[in-house]
Amino acid sequence: MTKLLRGSSRFALASGALLLAAVPLAGCSPSSTGGPEGARATLSPESAEDIPGQIVVDFRDDVGASDVQSFLTGGLGLSFAPTALEAQTRIQIATVPAGMTQRVLALLNADPRVEYAEPLARVHAFHTPDDPLFKDQWHLGKVGAPSAWHYSTGRGVTVAVVDTGIACEDHDSFIKVSDLQKTGCVEGFNFINNTPHANDDQGHGTHVAGTIAQSTDNGHGAAGMAFHARLMPVKVLGANGSGTTAGVADGIRWAADHGAQVINLSLGGPRPAQVLQKAIDHARSKGAIVIAAAGNSGGSVGYPAAHEGVLAVSASDRDDKIAKFSSRGPQVDLAAPGVDVVQQTICEGGKGKCERFPAFNGTSMATPHVAGAAALLVSQGVTDPDAIERALKGTARVIDPSDDAKKLYGAGVLDAAAAVRQTALQHAFTRLALLGVLAAWAAYMARKASGLSKVLSPGFLLGALLTGPGLLFFAPLVSPVPMLALDILARPLADLDLLFSPALHRWLPLANIAIPFGLTTLAFGIKALRPSLAGVSLGTAAYLGSVLVLNETFPPVTRVLLLGWVAVNAVLCAFLGKFLLTDES
Repeated sequence: MTKLLRGSSRFALASGALLLAAVPLAGCSPSSTGGPEGARATLSPESAEDIPGQIVVDFRDDVGASDVQSFLTGGLGLSFAPTALEAQTRIQIATVPAGMTQRVLALLNADPRVEYAEPLARVHAFHTPDDPLFKDQWHLGKVGAPSAWHYSTGRGVTVAVVDTGIACEDHDSFIKVSDLQKTGCVEGFNFINNTPHANDDQGHGTHVAGTIAQSTDNGHGAAGMAFHARLMPVKVLGANGSGTTAGVADGIRWAADHGAQVINLSLGGPRPAQVLQKAIDHARSKGAIVIAAAGNSGGSVGYPAAHEGVLAVSASDRDDKIAKFSSRGPQVDLAAPGVDVVQQTICEGGKGKCERFPAFNGTSMATPHVAGAAALLVSQGVTDPDAIERALKGTARVIDPSDDAKKLYGAGVLDAAAAVRQTALQHAFTRLALLGVLAAWAAYMARKASGLSKVLSPGFLLGALLTGPGLLFFAPLVSPVPMLALDILARPLADLDLLFSPALHRWLPLANIAIPFGLTTLAFGIKALRPSLAGVSLGTAAYLGSVLVLNETFPPVTRVLLLGWVAVNAVLCAFLGKFLLTDES
């Protein structure tokens, strides 16, 4: 559970506050120094997580108790409360009058009796799964997976692993490994033996798949990036770990044609191939993002990673340095952890119930981190491959901005937490802003019918939030644990289809005039429900407006038709909402 440090003190008396305001600050600044060694930390800028009016004050250990007491009862006009371990730490919580925080911090940090003073800030619990090997998975923490899970866990998304297969089913003498038991696996295909059973007989594919969607929070083994995503095993590499360009191309096409939104290619070779490029183009035309390993040669980027339309991934280590083995060049798009990556895989050719949890190295291990992050974004409604790529590259951590470093890192090291957080905030802000504009417009147009009071009514707000940003759109910001119920309530009505199929979402079946118009037809006669119906209409219009503004949805036919359809339905929903607020009959 989150533990927050709370001060129990009261605000200072008005006379004290006036005295504080009168204290001059000449010669003092946030970077002023004090104490015997002149050491003082530079004050950090204000943060949204700072608790207003609360300051942490740490007194120097060599300052006597009487001097501390004299300070506490002095003329600064502050009130203090000791922390639980004040006897050992000498730390007090000061309560500061509104608007005086920065001024007081400067004064306190300039006082030789104070070791440091800083704002008291909130902290939040991050979801830490109970998988015993999670402590060894430095790589998941490095890309921000625990923070990302507040916003998305990949529900509804299908990720194809085009590789040596996945130990995803019990078939013949093959088994579904223990740490994929709670992971959903859809039917795949084995292009080596031309069978639907794409069992792993080498181990590489299962290890890769684990990074994407290892069963997580199950008290066993390791964790995965998008642990609620579904895995699609596509076997194009044999037991010796090799295959052909034509076989990989078939695997890419098959995955795209059978519903994969993300295609992971932890494989490659030195030769470009038109058969691969055409397969990649086909996958992109189906709305699938293709993510591939840059290669382990230490030289130029291999193929298919170097082909157009592929997100090429290099490998970094614990210190964010590019691994020596990692291929490099202008084709690199992102870096991700690829050293000592811990996941489950098979042994003894996948038979005899042999399984283990090794740490592997390679760009093959880096790539599924990015594929998992892509799945998190798709589950949030970012279904267009170009939009996914923009989100991942735009939030990557830049290690070195030089042109030479771009050949190593591309846009930077993957930051899944930043990508999904930015997406969630963009969605919420855009939809709330559009909803506010539409509600103000409708209320103005309906002013003779008390439109303003209607848009402020609980019924209107309930309908508008349900269909606009989501009833509990703020839940990912405060919830420490990813839960299905919260995931559902945090989504707008139009995003619920993502939990079943992002491919279905491209048609926006829950975001059009049909739902508000149908509800209006059924319930128009109940006058008390009209504000709620207006909220549903205007919330749907705001959601549709966000589709136009954000440009993240992959079009089911063409982009022009999608945008035209969205625009028409947004206008119809807006005018229906205005009518419902205006009508008094």
